[in-house]
Amino acid sequence: MKNEDWLVFVVRSQELSGQHEHRVERTFEDFEWLQHSLFTQDGVSGLQGIIFPPLPAKPAYTQSNSQAKVLRQLGFLALGEDWKPYCIALQRYIQLVAAHSTLGTNMAWHSFLTHTDPPGKQRMRKGLFRWLSQAVEEKRKENHKDVDDFFQNERDDNLTLTGLTRGAVERFLDMVLTEQKLAVACGHFSTSLHLVIGQEDDPVSVAFSKVCLKLSEVIDIVKKNFESVADNNLYTLGLAFDLDLRYQEAEKEMLFRRTCKLVELESANRSAEKAKSIKKAMMEEMKEAAEKEFDHISAVAKLEIEKFHRMRVEAFQRSLVECCESQLSTARETCTLLAQQLAAFRLLATE
Repeated sequence: MKNEDWLVFVVRSQELSGQHEHRVERTFEDFEWLQHSLFTQDGVSGLQGIIFPPLPAKPAYTQSNSQAKVLRQLGFLALGEDWKPYCIALQRYIQLVAAHSTLGTNMAWHSFLTHTDPPGKQRMRKGLFRWLSQAVEEKRKENHKDVDDFFQNERDDNLTLTGLTRGAVERFLDMVLTEQKLAVACGHFSTSLHLVIGQEDDPVSVAFSKVCLKLSEVIDIVKKNFESVADNNLYTLGLAFDLDLRYQEAEKEMLFRRTCKLVELESANRSAEKAKSIKKAMMEEMKEAAEKEFDHISAVAKLEIEKFHRMRVEAFQRSLVECCESQLSTARETCTLLAQQLAAFRLLATE
């Protein structure tokens, strides 16, 4: 729902143990609070190895935002009417959190779905110098050589695949936008053909008006076909590409968190080796704790990566099938309508 300069999302959920249904209203900041709560859970072992379901970027619903800026920020999620694609993306995010064995049991998640009052806001503000120092630290650690070939190869593949997926998203978005522009152009052409229809009694003018009217109907069918084709692409492969790209970036974040733990473990190993006899036992204990935590995070990460790759293949296969079925259905409907118009043209020629 639109509320002045922001959007309010209505979330409905039903408890599996009964028929009780919950209905809450949430802003994007509430979704950010949920994501932050999932990121910062206490006492959850291996949390850094989880690939968190990616939350879409913040919707820019203000009069000052140009269409080009919104498209750069949201891509496919900015298309469609009444923010329907964006709502589908948020719904998918909720379903992915609910399906996760660890995240779906979090109390903040339960509160997000059931409490009618808005959850606590978590505003994360960072100063310029903190942002710069974090960027330098990330640049230093992201190129750190991994001790496990599995994760090193995964990092390299993720970097390559993210770039390729981003390129595919941009080109597919251009195609959908072109289809929408063609639909608009056909609409203008159809309207223009109506404008040339006159009221003259001249038989030639009357015949010409009939042809223009019939041609206008044909162009209107072509217009609706372009609209349907664009919508089919948007709601099948378009949203699938968008989610895949955001998930690739979520995997990259997980791999980076694990790399940070690897750097901490290597630092603990060096400290234990250099420690004097007085602190040797304490440093060895810290090293063993860091090693145990790192091993557990790596084990969780491997399971998450395997699940992620399996999910990607299944999701892309499903979206391809849905796209083909919807485009075939649209093509059949358009073909039937154009065949009817062709028969009408032939009848018109005999008059």
